[in-house]
Formats: sequence, C-alpha cells, structure tokens
Amino acid sequence: KAKILTPVSSLFAYKSKKTVKMVYFKKFALLVIAASTATTASAFVPNSSNVKTFGAAKSTASLPVASKLSGPRGITISGGARKAVAESAEEPAASPMAETLQTGVYFALWYLFNIGYNIYNKQALNAVALPWTIATLQMTTGIFYFVPLWLTGIRKAPKLSFADLKTLFPIALCHTGVHVGAVIALGAGAVSFAHIVKASEPVVTCALNAVLLGQVLPLPVYATLLPIIGGVAIASMKELSFTYLALASAMLSNVSSAARGVLSKKTMSGKQIGENLDAQNLYAVLTAMSTVILIPLMLAVEGTAFIPAAKALIDTGAFTAKSLSTLLALGGASYYAYNEVAFLALGKVNPVTHAVGNTIKRVVIIVASVIAFKTPMSTGSIIGSSVAIFGTLLYSLAMNASKK
Repeated sequence: KAKILTPVSSLFAYKSKKTVKMVYFKKFALLVIAASTATTASAFVPNSSNVKTFGAAKSTASLPVASKLSGPRGITISGGARKAVAESAEEPAASPMAETLQTGVYFALWYLFNIGYNIYNKQALNAVALPWTIATLQMTTGIFYFVPLWLTGIRKAPKLSFADLKTLFPIALCHTGVHVGAVIALGAGAVSFAHIVKASEPVVTCALNAVLLGQVLPLPVYATLLPIIGGVAIASMKELSFTYLALASAMLSNVSSAARGVLSKKTMSGKQIGENLDAQNLYAVLTAMSTVILIPLMLAVEGTAFIPAAKALIDTGAFTAKSLSTLLALGGASYYAYNEVAFLALGKVNPVTHAVGNTIKRVVIIVASVIAFKTPMSTGSIIGSSVAIFGTLLYSLAMNASKK
C-alpha cells in the first residue's frame, strides 16, 4: 500500500510506519487546536464587535507593523483593527520572553504546516491526477474549520451585505486562481521547481501595479527583479523535471496572486466593508467564496472522474478508503492551517523579519520536498533557485525601505 509521507516520516526512517503515522497525526491535531486557540487571542481577532477595516492589528508588544501589509499568499491588508489596538494597549504587556516564545511557535507552526501541505498535496496528486478536484477538496476543508468557530462564538462571524460580496468577488476569483495554479504546477512537476517559479511573483506584482495602479517604484526595487528573473530562467533551463504545464500553472498562480493584491488595494483601501471582517475572517470569506467558484469549474473540467479513480485506486490495494480520505483531509487541513498561522506570524514581527522568514520558509520547503520525494536537482537548478530566492529577499527589503 502507498505510504503517506509526513515531515517526520520522510526524514526519520527508523520509526515504524504505523507508529509514525499515529504519532504525527496526533501531533498534527494538537497543533491545529493550538493554532485555533492562538487565533482567538491574537491581534487579528479584536475584541470589537464591529471592525470595518482590514488588517493585522499590532500586538501588545511594541513591535513595528507597517500600516499596509501584504498578508500570506498576497492578500493586501490595509490599516488595522484600531479599536482593538486601543483596548489592548490598556492591558499589561506580555513579557519579552513570552512574546519571543509565542513568535517562535507561530513561525515553527507556519513552516511545519507548509511542509506538511506540500508533501500531502504532492502525494494526493501522485495518487489521483485530478488537480481541479484536489484543489476543490482542499479549499472546502477550510470551511469545516472556521464555520464551527463562527457558530460557537469562538470567533465573531462576519456580517456582509450583497454589495460587500460583489466587492469581494473579483478578489475571490483571483484567490481561486492562486490555489488552482499552484496545485496544477505541483502535480505537473517537482515541488521544488514550482516554488522556484513562484519566487518570481514580485516581477508580476510590479508590472500589474504599474499598469493598473500607475505605481512607479524606486529604481533599487526594480533592480532586485533582475536576479529573480535570471535565477528563474537558469533554474528552468537546468530543471531535470521541467514541464511547460508546471511553468505555465505556476505563473498563473503568480499572476492571480499579484492581481488579487492589486484588486484588494483598489477596491478595499479606505472602504468600510461589512462587520467583524478582520484579516482572518477575510481569508475565511475568500475561502468560502472560492469553494463556491471552484465546484462548478471542477465539474466542468474533470466532472466526477474522481469517484471511479478513487475506486480503482482502492481496488488495486494502493490505498484503503480510510487512508485516501485521511491523506486528502490532511492536505486540506494543513493548507488552511499554514495560511491561518502565517497571519499570526505576520502580526508579531516587522515586515523585514517577515520577509526574511518567508524567504527561509521557501528554502526549507524546497529542501524538505527534495528529501521527501528524492527529487534530483541539477547544479544549475540549485544555483538558479538560490539566486531567485535571494532576489525575492532583496525585493522585500527594498520595498520596505521605499515605504519609509
């Protein structure tokens, strides 16, 4: 039967299959619960019952946070939950040691969930080559996380009018493109190659900002795009598992992510939309809307091919119904969890630290995927990916400096 790799089992082969699977599953469940608990107490979930601006409110510690931040996966967050900041300012600040420990936990969970998602996602795509169906199942899984939080009152449910939903719809379309493009790319080629191409997103962002917003950035920012373009080009030419589908799909994800950021700036900046729509609820709403968008698209592209494919897979003995369901559920849960925790990490550090952390995260994912799937990388691919990822770090630092 096919083995479900985990970040633990892929690196430590001395444990038995059953022990690793049970231990890691329990740890994963505990981490999700921990992330959920942290969510309710974080700066992203203000005490106010009527929050009409978007963004990560600054935590009780005196950590600088830019007035406009880019959330995980490119969602632009403008302003912040200012009432929550005022209220939290009256509360005693946590000790520096506690703040450091909490930030470290957020970053550790962010990396762990991200590695887990990339492994589970690739395994699912290797088993069932239906990326639209896999992407839809993963997007749908998030609903089973945030809806219970809303129903139980652990997190205040957003209140949106039809006009608010119309405003968010183009952003949800882009959000859908980000995820579908990434899933197709991860299925069509190596995980490492998809992330190398994804590193070129700043190039697309600068182009769309110039065309749609008329935004002209300082020369140093544009200069940092050169190593990104060069690095991705080198990596693509030397990639052993190169496919045009993987390249095109990853670029679709990049364009969708950049467009989502531009649209959110144009439609949401300084605009009052709904109630209780903080950063995490915004991501939840986009997830729900994307699920509604994806279902008919999935049926149009792949129909119900998943049902006979899954049945055939089970009949061969490669998977049982339980193990296949577990794999798909873990992929969807880790996808939503890493985005959720990324918001928490973003709110605890300044933009420069977050940019460095995001760069390291991409390197960790590439290394972990190479180890887990034994994917060979040529010397040229290693050099190209290193140059491209370093370029994204320089871009983030240059962008932050230009805002000062």
